[in-house]
Amino acid sequence: MPMPQAPLMPKATAVWLIENTKLTFDQIAGFCQLHALEVQAIADGEVAHGMQGLSPVLSGHLDAEEIRRCEGDPAARLKMIKLDLPEPRKRSKGPKYTPVAKRQDKPDGIYWLVKNHPELLDAQVAKLLGTTKPTISAIRDRTHWNSVNIKPKHPVALGLCSQPDLEAAIAKAQRRIKNAEKRAAKAAKLAAPSASGAAGQESAPVAESDFAEPKTNDMAEAS
Repeated sequence: MPMPQAPLMPKATAVWLIENTKLTFDQIAGFCQLHALEVQAIADGEVAHGMQGLSPVLSGHLDAEEIRRCEGDPAARLKMIKLDLPEPRKRSKGPKYTPVAKRQDKPDGIYWLVKNHPELLDAQVAKLLGTTKPTISAIRDRTHWNSVNIKPKHPVALGLCSQPDLEAAIAKAQRRIKNAEKRAAKAAKLAAPSASGAAGQESAPVAESDFAEPKTNDMAEAS
């Protein structure tokens, strides 16, 4: 028995269903092929924070009547509209190629990333969208020649990168930040005892005997 097909962008679809419907977490999880706990984490803002929702109605995966049917019956399961689309071919590794028709959308995707995910390194954004670091800096600093017309748009919705690649890059950036915070905390913890010891030495009272002149032997001076 073939496995049910998942929507093109499962997490973005789950975000939209959570925000715009009365469907249960189990119903959304079943349709998006996610775990119910993951859907709950998305609703709580712990996962996919800042992600723009994608309407399954506009993408052609569901119709409004199917959503209303399942909203009225928590035990019902959403049935995806069958799409006669060819299976996507796996792209071989190499420089990222952006079709000419989508290149004009690239600045919008870059602006969305630098605005919503500042934790991403320029190298990560460049790899995701096939752009250059100077272009990223110009868009971030609003010094790009076309800054007036650049609007933040989700790069996945624009077709500039895939949702799994974006999520992997964000997770990697978050791991980098957490590791840096751990190293900083460890360094501060190691430096704390030596600093307190040095402060103790500076504040230690000085005995009067330290400044007293040494007593000489009167008999020795007489001789």
